Amino acid sequence: MSSTNVSSPLLWIHEDCLSETAPPFALYPQAPAVFVFDESHSLWSLKRIQFVYECLLELPVIIERGDAAAVLQAQAKAQGTGRIATVSSPSPHWAKIRDRIQLPVEVLDPVPFVELRGQVDLKRFSRYWKRAQTSAFLPTR
Repeated sequence: MSSTNVSSPLLWIHEDCLSETAPPFALYPQAPAVFVFDESHSLWSLKRIQFVYECLLELPVIIERGDAAAVLQAQAKAQGTGRIATVSSPSPHWAKIRDRIQLPVEVLDPVPFVELRGQVDLKRFSRYWKRAQTSAFLPTR
């Protein structure tokens, strides 16, 4: 068994959580973190995979590939913990993975990048950015 504190969760880092200031890292700075390139998520282009990978290189995270729910459960066991912490996401893909994890999952709210009202089209970044760019550059609180 790992020497990880049993009370610390395994941090599930996904594409909506690619910052060392993200809530899981802030709340559990000593906890092990894992990112899984989920094989069922085939919507990523090679450029997107490269971008995410380069972001991950800046983080204290284990990078895995495979079925995310299975990898996270195996990593939690290997790290000696029985729970997972992550950031909420509007992505239905991440919700499906979270529902398949057979461990308690603590879902933390991220600090919003922008605050948008109404339906947001997340299929193309350019459509999202067209709505978000105005408020994205406003001063932070």
